[in-house]
Amino acid sequence: MKAALVGADGTLLYEARRATGRERGPDAVVETILGFAAELRAYGEERYGESAAAAGVAVPGIVDAEQGIAVYAANLGWRDVPMRALLGERLGGVPVALGHDVRTGGLAEGRIGAGRGADRFLFVPLGTGIAGAIGIGGAIEAGAHGYAGEIGHVVVRPGGPECGCGQRGCLETLASASAVSRAWAAASGDPAADAADCAKAVASGDESAVRVWQDAVDALADGLVTALTLLDPRTLIIGGGLAEAGETLFTPLRAAVEARVTFQKLPEIVPAALGDTAGCLGAGLLAWDLLDTPGRAAAPAASETLTTEVTA
Repeated sequence: MKAALVGADGTLLYEARRATGRERGPDAVVETILGFAAELRAYGEERYGESAAAAGVAVPGIVDAEQGIAVYAANLGWRDVPMRALLGERLGGVPVALGHDVRTGGLAEGRIGAGRGADRFLFVPLGTGIAGAIGIGGAIEAGAHGYAGEIGHVVVRPGGPECGCGQRGCLETLASASAVSRAWAAASGDPAADAADCAKAVASGDESAVRVWQDAVDALADGLVTALTLLDPRTLIIGGGLAEAGETLFTPLRAAVEARVTFQKLPEIVPAALGDTAGCLGAGLLAWDLLDTPGRAAAPAASETLTTEVTA
């Protein structure tokens, strides 16, 4: 878990981290979130002489942001957690925003990170899986049911590896950091090898690593071209662990995407700028947005919002 105090301009004023502790069960995780937030609020009062004006929390899984409910998170073991109500009660009734972890990260990248100034962007973090956040006019499009942006479950290799979603050949089974780690462990014969090791081997010219890497890049390019055909983003922001390989990823990826486009407009493809603070900063921006909502009662003036991001 990452928690922070965030200024109105998105400045990270203070940050703290704590183990999620999912092995203790879903109820214990929820209680830790509430306690962590309360501690951070108390720190803000001591440090700045006033309480946070609002709170934002970003969680993985299925999220009903309008109702403030964390609907389902397989890795955390929870269902239908009324997160907004619980956190509001623990924090003395301040406004609370609830968001999906990837979409809040995308919000931060779009407003204050790599997508700043882009009216339309797509944020794609390449980690354990692959997700996406669709940015339009400074906001993130969640879709009619909150499922928009799930690019990791676009099938790019029909009949390919089985995915946890029930399909075969999904993008995240072939191009996520986890997928590259599995492929390189098998190719290298080292069960402990991971995607970072593969990237290093690619940089050193290892032919087996180059084949593994290029297979992942080709699959990723296929998925991204499908997305940009549908969405026509001005900027394509790539983040997550795999993006840490830098130009080892971006040089062949840009070439592969360019080779696949025909009538589509090629977006600018850039690395994410905010790293693993994106979700926490995005939760802070959601909290500030609450205070700017027309018709909402004005909150006491304060220099910060309180945010928490929970990862599995």
